[in-house]
Amino acid sequence: MAAVTRLKLVLQHLNSGVTSFPTSGEVATHAYPRRLRYTLESQLLTPEQRQFYEENGFLLIKKLVSDEDIKHFRDEFERICRREVEVPMLTIMKDIAINKSEYVDDQQAVSKIQNFENNEVLFKYCCLPEILKYVECFTGPNVMAMHTMLINKPPDAGKKTSRHPMHQDLHYFPFRPADQIVCAWTAMERVDRNNGCLVVLPGTHKGRMKQHDYPEWKDGVNKMYHGVRDYNPDHPRVHLVMEKGDTVFFHPLLIHGSGRNRTQGFRKAISCHYASSDCYYIDVKGTLQENIEQEILELGRTKYGIDGDINMADVWCVKGRLVRGERTNL
Repeated sequence: MAAVTRLKLVLQHLNSGVTSFPTSGEVATHAYPRRLRYTLESQLLTPEQRQFYEENGFLLIKKLVSDEDIKHFRDEFERICRREVEVPMLTIMKDIAINKSEYVDDQQAVSKIQNFENNEVLFKYCCLPEILKYVECFTGPNVMAMHTMLINKPPDAGKKTSRHPMHQDLHYFPFRPADQIVCAWTAMERVDRNNGCLVVLPGTHKGRMKQHDYPEWKDGVNKMYHGVRDYNPDHPRVHLVMEKGDTVFFHPLLIHGSGRNRTQGFRKAISCHYASSDCYYIDVKGTLQENIEQEILELGRTKYGIDGDINMADVWCVKGRLVRGERTNL
């Protein structure tokens, strides 16, 4: 019954259309029945929004990013695909099915770019005041942008490789605590089940990190698309239908993924994972994260010629950029 109750709350939240404005001047003085773990006191989030995130691990804010900004990000992405601009340390990824086809080497061949922190046009997304005011509700005032992505989910080539397996983002991060990390994910156009919207398992952020491996899919899986090995497939799930500019914030332990793109167009979204600069690095050797560390370090050696005694924390220490407050630790 608890799962059913949670799902009803989720559906009520999505249908009501959460706005980015507090509904009362008494937000900060609201008396909560218990201590809230996943959100911080602020004048921004309503008591209802805080409670929703506490229970479900995500919060959807409508029309947070302007059409003008989204157009700038889209134009810059296309310039990168046309190789009109070079971005140091950028990672360009291609769908495994498309990569084996004879596609023209332009936007159609690129399914995702990562690590765009050295491109000032795209990095503007990470610094948008309208994004950061929400991020602070989860991280506090000292905010680091740790991981950046622009996803260009391609039309599925019939192999279902455009899917992203269910996973937890914390699997990729060698820093803690998890409760001071949050992702902002913005739709650059309408996303729904037809073009592969996000699907989340509400409440799974309250659990622990699970073992991740490559799923045993018939036609293969994209590089570094690890999936949760063991989760309850009967857990209630929510497909996040979003309009252009809508932004969802979610916890790094929330189990989520996305379906295949059944349309003929590319589904675009831009995202950044933030963390409090008060977080600390951990050694993942001997842990559930050791397999992803080996892949990341191998990529560093082959793509960037990085050699020597380094670990996953070293990579993130270089990637992270301060966007607000002070860089106290990370």
